Amino acid sequence: MRIRLDIAYDGTHFRGWARQPGLRTVQGTIEDAVARVLGGDPRLVVAGRTDAGVHASDQVAHLDLDESQQQRLLAVRGRRGSVGRQDQAAVLAHRITGVLGQYSDVAIVRTALAPDGFDARFSAVWRRYAYRIADRVAGYDPLERLRTTTVKASLDVERMDAAARSLVGLHDFAAYCKPRPEATTIRTLLEFDWRRDRDGVLIANVKADAFCHSMVRALVGGCVAVGEGRLEVDDLARIRDALARIPEVKVLAARGLTLTEVGYPADDLLASRAEQTRARRDRD
Repeated sequence: MRIRLDIAYDGTHFRGWARQPGLRTVQGTIEDAVARVLGGDPRLVVAGRTDAGVHASDQVAHLDLDESQQQRLLAVRGRRGSVGRQDQAAVLAHRITGVLGQYSDVAIVRTALAPDGFDARFSAVWRRYAYRIADRVAGYDPLERLRTTTVKASLDVERMDAAARSLVGLHDFAAYCKPRPEATTIRTLLEFDWRRDRDGVLIANVKADAFCHSMVRALVGGCVAVGEGRLEVDDLARIRDALARIPEVKVLAARGLTLTEVGYPADDLLASRAEQTRARRDRD
């Protein structure tokens, strides 16, 4: 029995998504809660492993329940009569929420029985992030400090937007990634643009098939350099094509970054998408 979980969290006090011995992580916190409810050794598979301090408003993961765990879940509602499989998923979300607590910094937003072939990681076709910056135009809002990066300059959003849009497409983004052994840095950047919200805060919209380590925060750092006038609009594409990191492109703080959406194909294409992604990762 595979269950899809949509998850939101404030990443401020987590050391990232992935379980690490002795450290508080999102994965570890949720898996420990599931274990308290259902027993066993639950393991979540996630769409995108966020770094320490990064937030999510709609992260996606899946969880496989063995027969023993399914029986324990049924026992929770046994007094109230039989429940359908979708209802079992909702019961699990309710029980996890109870373990996490009323004001937890992580929450299960939705649960559903996963369709056949669904894999939270390998079936995904794109991920979307938002990055928030408060410059001198927006000013500092202490109520938003945990999810907004402050830049002590007045940024030119039109120049930043033009620079961002110039990077869209299939490219090698090695200049905007922290290298990892034997990992490809070729990505398809589907959308990248900037706007100011009604409070004047700069919001980056960044969508790609996948992201390499620190890619979004480095892309944002390059755009800030353009907004400050330290780099020209065309420089970001030239830096990308040179395939080398430069000191002018800073990796901005994790606090401003939020995973907002994960895209999947139609249900009948989930399994084939997962197979294609696994094959490509094996080649890389």
